[in-house]
Amino acid sequence: MIDGFMVELSRWQFAVTSLYHFIFVPLTLGIAWIIFIMELIYVTTGKVIYKDMCKFWGKLFGINFAIGVATGITMEFEFGTNWSNYSHYVGDIFGAPLAIEGLMAFFLESTFIGLMFTGWNRFNKFTHLVITFLTALGSNLSAMWILIANGWMQFPTSATFSPEKMRMEMDNFWDVVLSPFAQAKFTHTVSAGYITASMFVLAISAFFLLKKRHIDFAKRSMTVAITFGLLAMGASGLTGDIAAVHIGQVQPAKLAAMEAEFETNPPPASWSIVAIPNEEKMENSFAIKIPMLLGLLATQSLDTPVTGLRDVVATNEKRIENGVIAYKALNDMRSGIKDEETLATFEEYKKDLGYGMLLVEHAKDPFNPTQDEIKVAARNSVPSVWITFYAFRVMIGCVTIMGLLFAAAAFFLWFKKDLVNRELVLKAIFFGLPLPFIACEAGWILAELGRQPWAIQDVLPTFLATSTLTATDILLSLVCFIGIYTIFLIIEVKLMINAVKVGPEGDDHNNKDEQQNGGVLNAV
Repeated sequence: MIDGFMVELSRWQFAVTSLYHFIFVPLTLGIAWIIFIMELIYVTTGKVIYKDMCKFWGKLFGINFAIGVATGITMEFEFGTNWSNYSHYVGDIFGAPLAIEGLMAFFLESTFIGLMFTGWNRFNKFTHLVITFLTALGSNLSAMWILIANGWMQFPTSATFSPEKMRMEMDNFWDVVLSPFAQAKFTHTVSAGYITASMFVLAISAFFLLKKRHIDFAKRSMTVAITFGLLAMGASGLTGDIAAVHIGQVQPAKLAAMEAEFETNPPPASWSIVAIPNEEKMENSFAIKIPMLLGLLATQSLDTPVTGLRDVVATNEKRIENGVIAYKALNDMRSGIKDEETLATFEEYKKDLGYGMLLVEHAKDPFNPTQDEIKVAARNSVPSVWITFYAFRVMIGCVTIMGLLFAAAAFFLWFKKDLVNRELVLKAIFFGLPLPFIACEAGWILAELGRQPWAIQDVLPTFLATSTLTATDILLSLVCFIGIYTIFLIIEVKLMINAVKVGPEGDDHNNKDEQQNGGVLNAV
């Protein structure tokens, strides 16, 4: 019998640790490259202020990296403690990229980050630049391997179920690595990280300008952040569109839920700006729509429909019926019945085995379910519309506001050349600091909850992926994680605030020069 409360607690624990960890990851991914760009300018121009910029932003990067590592290590242990069935079932595929991440990317990043901080007086300028590059590369490679693993969870490819071992086994490693879904997920996630870091640098630089401190330093930092951020915005939009097309192809339930599409309407589908979904009746009580936009973005065509949730549920109902046949055949094979008819039946229906497993939670006898039990399982085979719909719109809303802030900063810094006197603009930029973190968290919620009720899409239901633990064990550890991670977050914020208050080292001469020259200097 499945302990639903224990499953929910396990999900909450992993969700809490993931969301806490993902506060730190995007900033690490992006700010490492921003520091590299600043150091590249320093090496090519010889201007010492860019070295000061590298050291200051590097200090904030180091604080964030340390807390990020501390919050990330426990997640890998949770696969063994809380999700042991998951680890057994798909460890042959999922474990490979995680092992490579630990052996190659993480150690590359961890090794060179130490050299980056301690090597300013030990290496020449070019060697140190290479070290900074390898640090940034390591952080992004680390993300790549993790996102390849996560991408396979969203779109399991090049894997075959083994009835003898009762687990999924990899067919081709490079097909998993080069999966279009995994690569789109990686490029979109790192683009979000680049936006996060750019907004972070922009907001803190705005704070310096508001305080009339380190003006030249702040303006030069802003120039790098705006340029990097606008490029990242373009990359994020492109990769997000590619990811949406892939989602429509392999996760139609997620696409329909995140767009509150209950009906399959004639193409091209309209896009709902806002809606009030009624999940019980499977309809929208209210919606404001833009004609044709969803069809154009999600299918990149005028004649391809976006499948509605009603049709998804109907399709899943048929897949559950096929899955019951596969589940029965598998049970017979496990009992020693391996005649040609049983083997042929399993081969014919095994692609829907995961759907048959859904009945373990919803039917008294999963091998002989009633039609009502099949309908309940099918209805619960799609994610929450409310959460995915509004998580997507929170993400899009934050990105849109950040785009306007980047554009305003560029206009007043580069063209009007009076950003230092635009107090309202600077305050808007500074108070926009939380936006990229909110957007990243909303995007992660959309990606993970949009896959439910699957741990592995169409393969392994979440409730069958957990370990055999008591609710008390999980609840106790959940409370401890929340407490410890909250302390980590407070420590990070406090350390960063203190670092910002101190400001960049060696920048006093720059402020004196600005006062003598009327405070008007070029950004670069």
